[in-house]
Amino acid sequence: MFKFTGTIKVIQDTQRISEKFQKREFVVTDTTSMYPQDIIFQTTQDKCSLLDQFQANDNVEVSFNLRGREWTSPQGEVKYFNTIEAWRIEKQGQNQPMGIPSNGPSAMNMGSDPLPGTGTNTSEDDDDLPF
Repeated sequence: MFKFTGTIKVIQDTQRISEKFQKREFVVTDTTSMYPQDIIFQTTQDKCSLLDQFQANDNVEVSFNLRGREWTSPQGEVKYFNTIEAWRIEKQGQNQPMGIPSNGPSAMNMGSDPLPGTGTNTSEDDDDLPF
C-alpha cells in the first residue's frame, strides 16, 4: 500500500470496458517538489464511484496499490505494463489537525525539509569547511 498527496487535475468519466468490467481514471498533481508531477490513477468496478464526490483542484490523499503485468503481442513481443490502482481517496485540508500541511510529505513525495542534525549553517564561525 502506498499513499500520494496532491491536487486533482482531471477526472475522467467511467469507461465500460466489457459487461463485467469498468474503470475510471484521474490525474493528481504533486506540487510539493521543484518539478510538479502529474500521476494518473485508476479505479475499477465499484470504486469508480469514489470520484463522484471530488472535482478538479481538490487536495487529496490517494491510497493505492501498484500493479504490474506481462503481455505477449501476437508477434511474440513481450511487454510489461504498470497500473496505479486507487482504492481510497480522502479530501485534505478539511478536518485536519492544525500544523499539518495539506500537501505535506507522503510515501511518494518526501518533503524537502533537512534531516535532524543536518541543517544548514548560516554563521561563518560555525563553518569548518576549508573553502
